Amino acid sequence: MIQQIGLYLMSFLYTIAGINHFIKPKFYLAIMPPYIPAHGLMVFLSGLAEVILGVALLFPATRTYAAWGIILLLIAVLPANIFMITSGKFTRIPEWILWLRIPLQFLLIWWAYVYTKLL
Repeated sequence: MIQQIGLYLMSFLYTIAGINHFIKPKFYLAIMPPYIPAHGLMVFLSGLAEVILGVALLFPATRTYAAWGIILLLIAVLPANIFMITSGKFTRIPEWILWLRIPLQFLLIWWAYVYTKLL
């Protein structure tokens, strides 16, 4: 039962986060490291991926693929979290919150890993 609730919560969070890429793209553009090309395209694709993967978690036939996709996405966006810490551009966010995002990323990877096996 707890796993099922966690699954629905994860699906909701990734779907909403993905939609947010289209509502507030400026935030996501700002956290893109300069060495990553095509910032606008990357924000669009990562938002689209979050929506698709979040919805795909709900279906048993795609759940495992979606969970692995989320893990890969979380690894792919880790440089943005590191950039937020090291760039000096995000002084309005308390530094401890920026640092907390790194272990949180690994916690989110673990959470997604729980769903790599079909329920």
